[in-house]
Amino acid sequence: MALKKSANHLYEEVYDYIINRINRGEWKAHDKLPSVRELAKELNVHRLTVFKAYQQLKEKEKVYVKDKSGYFIHPGHVLGLEPFDSPLFSSYGQKSHLSEIHQIPVTYQFSQAVIDPNLLPNHYFADYVKKVFDLYPKVLGTYSTVQGDEELREALSHDFFKRHQVDVSADELLITSGAQQGINLIAQALIKPRDTVLMERPTYSAAIDMFRHQGATIIPVDIHPDGYDLKQVEQIMKQYKPRLFYMNPTFHNPTGYTVPTVQRKRLVELAEQYQCLLVEDDPFHDIYFEKEPPSPLFKYDTEGYVMYIRSYSKYIAPGLRIAVVASREPLMKILLTAKSLSDNGTPLLNQKMFLHYFTSERMQQHLDKLRIALSIRKEIMEKTLASTGWQWISPKGGLNLWVKLPETISTPLLLSKSIEQSVSFVPGNICDPLNELDSWIRLSYSFMNERQLVEGMERLVGVYKMLKSEE
Repeated sequence: MALKKSANHLYEEVYDYIINRINRGEWKAHDKLPSVRELAKELNVHRLTVFKAYQQLKEKEKVYVKDKSGYFIHPGHVLGLEPFDSPLFSSYGQKSHLSEIHQIPVTYQFSQAVIDPNLLPNHYFADYVKKVFDLYPKVLGTYSTVQGDEELREALSHDFFKRHQVDVSADELLITSGAQQGINLIAQALIKPRDTVLMERPTYSAAIDMFRHQGATIIPVDIHPDGYDLKQVEQIMKQYKPRLFYMNPTFHNPTGYTVPTVQRKRLVELAEQYQCLLVEDDPFHDIYFEKEPPSPLFKYDTEGYVMYIRSYSKYIAPGLRIAVVASREPLMKILLTAKSLSDNGTPLLNQKMFLHYFTSERMQQHLDKLRIALSIRKEIMEKTLASTGWQWISPKGGLNLWVKLPETISTPLLLSKSIEQSVSFVPGNICDPLNELDSWIRLSYSFMNERQLVEGMERLVGVYKMLKSEE
């Protein structure tokens, strides 16, 4: 392999080459890297170039040095490394694997921000299957296009304009298999090792994983009940020149906070000024309890600096896995290439079933009932927590409570003892790009029914009071 770059920056390409081989699993924890001389010969570069790359890897703790032995892969920076067999301890060892906590079998599941299947229109969908096959008799024998069913994209285009006065054409929409695929496609298509990515603190744990997987340098941006400190955002953009800012500004996961309209407009201006792409993840937009949230940032973008991810999976039909990414050219072309390499198109049957439910009166009726049911469940969880002295700000929508515990309580110990009582939650540190926020937890009120909520929360509070009595 011959590297082609100016001599001043060639070491960066050597650095990227090594990081990519680590990410692909070709070099594992404690493996010895080739000597400076060997790698320089392999890559056809000067030995000083390789030495400079190795020194940078050492500074970033990607590798470590043994005296007179060479450079070795640092175990803390190998993707997929599982230091313990237990899902609980592997989650804490990695500090970022939300899926590991979800896999722990418990009766009272407060870690999953998903909706109780009994609140979803299952019977209606079952009855609707025949109608879809009557309308599209060849649907199972037909692939979708990579970009997604044109009829569905046209319907979503019309909905964006009707609801938010957002003028986006069907050609500027990409159907994905859930919002998480949309985030992953963007990360794969636009991020290379050492690119700077801004992320809220705290944020969606899986997004941290995806951008780290691409080798990104993550800079945290604090989110507060009233939004961001825009002076902080501008200073960070000016100083670090980030490639993109991944954000979840509407009923934010995990905090439930919503960024006000005035800040949304200013963020788009900053994005244009500092050439920073805004990736707006919006999975909970329709889950509001009082009034509709502000329009997406995408509405205020005229220069193509916002990519908007809208998911419909959680509150309509999780099994269909339908989401849409809105993006202007030429970024859409880049996403289409990434999508074609991922799965070559979301299943057409899923898209057609979603299309005809999405455009029906039944969906609006479903959403009205769902908001009431989730609001009641949130109130039940809050009522149980009232006796604890824990702190939280009641969200106006979404699926989660972001709760601060007394600092005297060990969150890992609380989680461990809660799991013994068949209760799970999300520890705050895995939602933090800095792996801190140890006194915070995320509790999701959407998955358990009302009786289970009461029982599970009583168990959680009981564990807390037992630990408190032992202080």
